[in-house]
Amino acid sequence: MFRRTREEVATPPEDLDTRPTGKGRPTPSRKEAEAARKAAAKPPRTRREQAAAQRGAKGESSARVRQGMRNGEEKYLLPRDKGPVRRFIRDFVDARFSFIELIIPLLVVTMILGYSGNSGLASFGNALLFGSILLVVLDMLLLRYRLRRQLAARFPDQTLKGTTYYAVTRAMQMKFMRLPKPKVKIGQELPEHYR
Repeated sequence: MFRRTREEVATPPEDLDTRPTGKGRPTPSRKEAEAARKAAAKPPRTRREQAAAQRGAKGESSARVRQGMRNGEEKYLLPRDKGPVRRFIRDFVDARFSFIELIIPLLVVTMILGYSGNSGLASFGNALLFGSILLVVLDMLLLRYRLRRQLAARFPDQTLKGTTYYAVTRAMQMKFMRLPKPKVKIGQELPEHYR
């Protein structure tokens, strides 16, 4: 009924992709592959080569651990950072604006005012510094109160020992220096479950 000739069968349809596939390099011979494997597995002959190999392996390992800590991977975190409660605390602290972030610029302003030579400006700088410290203390107390309420609602079966200290120490760091890196933006809504 519908028979095709040999030429029709042998020629591929024009709409198929005819790009070459493969790895883009020739396969190494067995001899080359074994030589490369032996060179990689060859033990160092001198103490200097051994120390260099250990430094290289240690450097790769520590770089992998640092990257894992920055990304917040659970297996690379320190024991104080592990668990869903600590992850929630990190996100809670990172999602709120804190007055502590304004302390560094205020310290610079008060130093400039203090060295200006004008006693009126110096006293204003001191008042500004003490006022900002008072604001930071009030902000930390508010952080503790709100965090405790959220933890009691989200993790009723967990102990709250050490959570305030962990939250305050994280909040005292500048946002770009925090480890693990913040995963939420300021004002972002946090998920309901952290299991």
